[in-house]
Amino acid sequence: MSDGTVTTVSSNGVYSFTKPNRDSITLLAGLGVEGDVHAGVTVKHRSRVAQDPTQPNLRQVHLIHGELFDEVAGAGFEVAPGDLGENVTTRGVDLLALPTGARLHLGAEAVVEITGLRNPCAQIDGFRHGLLKQVVGRDADGGVVRKAGIMGVVLTGGEVRPGDPIRVELPAGPHRPLERV
Repeated sequence: MSDGTVTTVSSNGVYSFTKPNRDSITLLAGLGVEGDVHAGVTVKHRSRVAQDPTQPNLRQVHLIHGELFDEVAGAGFEVAPGDLGENVTTRGVDLLALPTGARLHLGAEAVVEITGLRNPCAQIDGFRHGLLKQVVGRDADGGVVRKAGIMGVVLTGGEVRPGDPIRVELPAGPHRPLERV
């Protein structure tokens, strides 16, 4: 896996589909992004809270590869970092190809362990009509392909800024492909 770069960081203290871009974010071990509405030990996404508010929060940090924005732009959709609610936008790392348990070292200190794929929801079509079909598709065998980023938990806290390097640490094999979380 090649290493990459953090291009944008975003957070929001209130429930909102998009997240404003920031000069930096602080990741807190076991919690997520400081001041972000989705930070916490237990689930914070409204649909998950409604199911079982005691579930562990496997979605503390949402990462999207900036290359996705290039892809959807080719289909006529203008999407910018933070627009899809992600906390960290990256370049140069094939996030969707990472196995469960991969660790991303962001900047000088922060470490995020990847827990799975973001499960895109209908809110994406509310943001840009027709965009959901661009970020959820089917493979040759008819299986669902989710392209709207990955989720992780914070193992080691630290400040993350645009321009920070990303170092990928793969877990010991055999590797398990990402599933929705």
